Amino acid sequence: MIERKLMLVERIMYVDPETPLNCIFTAKIQGKIAEEHIRNALVKIQRKHPLLRSVIEMMDTKQPHFVVREGMESIPLHIVQRQTDMDWLTASEREWYRPFKTDNKPLAQLVWIKGEDVSELLWVLPHCICDGTSIVTLMRELLSLLDDPNQELQPYPLFKSVNDFLPQGFEPQKKSRKAKRYLLFARLFFFLQRKSRKRNSGKNYAIHWKLDTETTVALTKVCKMQGISVHAVLCTAFIQAFREVRGKLAKNKVISPVDIRHFIPEIKQDHMFAFAPTVELSLKKRKENILANANAIKSELAQKMEKVNAQELLWMGEQMHPLVERMITMLKSSPGGHDITLSNMGKIQMPNAYKNFTLETLYSPTVAFPWLNSNTLVTTTFNQQMDFTFMSNGDFLPKEEAIKIKDKVIGFLTLSL
Repeated sequence: MIERKLMLVERIMYVDPETPLNCIFTAKIQGKIAEEHIRNALVKIQRKHPLLRSVIEMMDTKQPHFVVREGMESIPLHIVQRQTDMDWLTASEREWYRPFKTDNKPLAQLVWIKGEDVSELLWVLPHCICDGTSIVTLMRELLSLLDDPNQELQPYPLFKSVNDFLPQGFEPQKKSRKAKRYLLFARLFFFLQRKSRKRNSGKNYAIHWKLDTETTVALTKVCKMQGISVHAVLCTAFIQAFREVRGKLAKNKVISPVDIRHFIPEIKQDHMFAFAPTVELSLKKRKENILANANAIKSELAQKMEKVNAQELLWMGEQMHPLVERMITMLKSSPGGHDITLSNMGKIQMPNAYKNFTLETLYSPTVAFPWLNSNTLVTTTFNQQMDFTFMSNGDFLPKEEAIKIKDKVIGFLTLSL
């Protein structure tokens, strides 16, 4: 039997057996696609990725494990008739709550919103098995197989533990002393934390918008001329927007996930993985000009990226499993020290034109975190258009305020041009 324990971050994203935490990624297709080809593609994709042939089981130690089942059922295909251009968003919000608990069913589903000439394809996966790069890979493979049903994908094995990614010279004995100190400090931290019963009781929502081609191209050009990144401008725009809309409630800080593949080449670009290191970014000295503020954010991001030791983070996380329940409880009850988690997935490398259909657009992934601070922004760029999904809970951030923040951000981005 092939199995392994969930890593710490996977365990946090798993939450518990009763709480779904799913990612949904959508592609809009112009042209006709055959159901037979979709099902064929799903079989090949499942054959490649061991996590798509896995279930999550609680072992004797009460630790959830991924267990690969070679007799696993195929990835389900759910077909619904297309009614409007917004069906994909309604379906996304519904799929946030899909449980993946059945013994012999995979940890994935594909939804096909089927129209006469236009369709949307939605990947639905638990966040504990995928990051943004993983779900983009699955969409890329799906569209490629729909275009050429005869191609084959190369399977890879399930890694055994984080030890598979540790560099030569890594000394667990020395690191274990550091881990014990961290564990002791963490226990003390949780012991001193005031117990809160505060929970989100409102409705989760997603707001979606795009920047048109002209604005996207102009923004990219300005950033290049100024020697700053689009990501730094986005972080700055959201920090300032939260400050103007929320006033004293604003935290002046964003959390930014980073693709772990930048740091650990053994995790291949087309392999599924769920851990993304994060960096906190804030505006310490506020300036009037958004581009000047973005330059400060860019410098802070570069400094913090240099300090990221992804292998040690993975290994150290595994020593913190005794506290995972307390971590989850704190996430569900603490407002945190940041305004928003901002995930910029950058330019998505996929063809626009295929032999039998056109990839009209991609919609950035959506997710509904069960945390008290569930403010999340995901952005992607495809076909020279930046796409945004902004998620939160009405109890923590009223939707009316989120719309005001969105409008402020759009204003800042266009003003910077």
